[in-house]
Amino acid sequence: MPESRNSRLTRPETLTALGIIVTACGFLIPTSDLRAISALLPAVMLIGLIVLSVLLLLADQRKAAEGVPAQPMTKSPKRVVGAFFLIVAYALATDFIGFYVSTVATIPLVAWIFGYRSPVGLLIATVIVTGTIWAIFDFGMSQEFPSGRLWGR
Repeated sequence: MPESRNSRLTRPETLTALGIIVTACGFLIPTSDLRAISALLPAVMLIGLIVLSVLLLLADQRKAAEGVPAQPMTKSPKRVVGAFFLIVAYALATDFIGFYVSTVATIPLVAWIFGYRSPVGLLIATVIVTGTIWAIFDFGMSQEFPSGRLWGR
């Protein structure tokens, strides 16, 4: 019995790549209203996402052309939903309690949830990431991160 042929555009990786491209382009538009130094990081990251998504799209379409069946997007949907929840929670925490406090809480939490259990390693990673962000952006580039609505600036 012949396998029914699905559209090449409904493959999970293709849909993901197209979704990321559209979303990143949508977020790229507002960066034109920012000062050049403030827009640099978000614009570079969004352009990087677009380039990587185009590469994913091309690779998946090449597989489709060769007749390779599409794989399910995830073998662990609970982990994907959990990661999405953590991203939303981090964004909300940044808005309410500020960037640095949220980052200091989120880095070890995410690492712990995904299986890294060394308290010393978690502390070192948190200090390195948060300290590097502070040194580059706050100290080096004089950019202020959100301090949060609860502290109100």
